[in-house]
Amino acid sequence: MTFVCVQNAGRSQMAAAFAERERDRRDVGDQITIVTGGTQPADHVHEIVVEAMRERDIDLSDRTPREVTPDELQAVDVVVTMGCSASDVCPATWNGENRDWGLDDPHERPIEQVREIRDEIEERVVSLFDELLSQTPSAE
Repeated sequence: MTFVCVQNAGRSQMAAAFAERERDRRDVGDQITIVTGGTQPADHVHEIVVEAMRERDIDLSDRTPREVTPDELQAVDVVVTMGCSASDVCPATWNGENRDWGLDDPHERPIEQVREIRDEIEERVVSLFDELLSQTPSAE
């Protein structure tokens, strides 16, 4: 699964971090690969996002926004955009399903609003894992 937004400095970073945690909690590292990127990456993850995620015991301070590549988009089953204009990434080039979560940008928002966005992302990631893993045949 790939989480995409323009700057890759807020929503998509939070989503990828929650997805990594969820993948580890469910012990499905052999089934799910997580990628995040942006169409116009920022220089760093927004400080307010780092602060909000630290409250959930997730450290994003060492992460660097990066550009998502067409090859990465071709290789995944699910592409999740964050409600931002990712118009540089043409859905016609995506191999898998696309979902847009329509989330507000946390950049330059007060911490209370960033927490709300963070919590919504966490809930959506957990629901996405519930859905995807219910569709995956058991290895037993």
